[in-house]
Amino acid sequence: MNEHYEVTKDDYCISTDQSKLDIDTVYNYIAYESYWAQGITKDVVEKSVANSLCFGLYKGAAQIGFARLVTDKATFAYLADVFVLEAYRGKGLSKWLMQVIHAHPGLQTLRRWLLGTRDAHGLYEQFGWTRFTPEIAERFMQKHNPGVYTKQATNV
Repeated sequence: MNEHYEVTKDDYCISTDQSKLDIDTVYNYIAYESYWAQGITKDVVEKSVANSLCFGLYKGAAQIGFARLVTDKATFAYLADVFVLEAYRGKGLSKWLMQVIHAHPGLQTLRRWLLGTRDAHGLYEQFGWTRFTPEIAERFMQKHNPGVYTKQATNV
């Protein structure tokens, strides 16, 4: 799965080629516009990108969206940091991004995918994602440190 995966549609492209990523766009969205990682530092974003399978969404050369998978590329993946810039929403691009991610040939053996979302359940449910039932939720645990980015910023 070292080869880049790329799909084009009209003026848009989705690519796993990390050299195409605009780290400033990714960082600015996640740090300042997302609800899940306010205050994250740029070096943490860069490290997360370097250690994940990333999908950049582009219109021409401009990056307009992003998603990343934390994965062993065999059995498991955690989908994170999914976004489409506000100016490009309402065009079906987030749905297309999910289609492309799910069709990636190197991810077809994954047994379990996980994600967290506050408001995009309807998008993911279109691709077979389900909410945890009480029986499933009983199996899973988490260790959550919501203030970690604030702590990092004050320790700089």
